[in-house]
Amino acid sequence: MMIPYQKEKIENAICFFAKEHRKKTRHTLYQTFLYKYLALFDFGHLKKYGKPALGLTYRAMEKGPVPDIYGKRADKPWSKLFVFQKDQNKNFMIIPKGTPDLDYFSPREIELLNTLIEIYAHCFINSKLMSDASHQEIRAWERTWKKKQNDYIDFSLEFPGNIFEKSEIDLTFPEEVYLTQKGLENCI
Repeated sequence: MMIPYQKEKIENAICFFAKEHRKKTRHTLYQTFLYKYLALFDFGHLKKYGKPALGLTYRAMEKGPVPDIYGKRADKPWSKLFVFQKDQNKNFMIIPKGTPDLDYFSPREIELLNTLIEIYAHCFINSKLMSDASHQEIRAWERTWKKKQNDYIDFSLEFPGNIFEKSEIDLTFPEEVYLTQKGLENCI
């Protein structure tokens, strides 16, 4: 999906989650948590409004959806807002280096960012619970995992049934938005 200012939105979302997670839990944000936050943000927005907030590409991995930034985390720093850094056990943590610019997000997206922090940023929530939450909340992950493990997740699978075969009167508002967006992309 074409997302305006996609790179900036992704960087600011990562910075937001790293900064707010640390503020609320007093713990550094690790990559598993980040990947779950990003997926819950993208798919949560898709479910409610018909398009993902960030438009990242995800794979259906065993512990849930993993965004395509996975392989890029150790590359040269790709943002002034955060760095991926290894801890003493060689696990990646995300260290915020700046302040996220929330002007890149709509009021609905900001509300969802804050809601995810309120729900999941607690010292008693571990990576297993975060993975379980992504399994429960993201239908497209489950449908892809059952069909072909580690495959790319099709956003349309988040909606019940096959939205491409539904009659116009049976489509929900988010499904209509999604199909309209897909149609526009195919025209370009």
